[in-house]
Amino acid sequence: MHELSIIYSVVSTVTKAVADQGGGQVISVRLRVGALAGVERDSLLFGYDLATQGTPLAGSVLEIEDVPVRIYCSSCACEQTLVGVQSFRCPVCGRPSGDFRSGRELAIESVEIETPQSEQAPC
Repeated sequence: MHELSIIYSVVSTVTKAVADQGGGQVISVRLRVGALAGVERDSLLFGYDLATQGTPLAGSVLEIEDVPVRIYCSSCACEQTLVGVQSFRCPVCGRPSGDFRSGRELAIESVEIETPQSEQAPC
């Protein structure tokens, strides 16, 4: 279950970024996960609560954007989205392609942070 180590890495990266920005509480983390990334969505979600305990991400929501596999078909001269990952053939003409344009992503897309309000001295 390498998804847990991936989530711990995400939490570590976001925690450092939050500290670098002056702190705050993380509201949500959005990941982009390609169909060929080799990770299970449910396993990422399962490990998230465990990995965020005691961090600025505790209580935040993990949002996962699924990225489909897109290939470039030289016969059709355009990109095509594959229906599944069982066959890497153009869904229009049937020609095989190994020219992947998307589907291998595993990246932090965005982080929503509630920044601490600075205390203002009374006038």
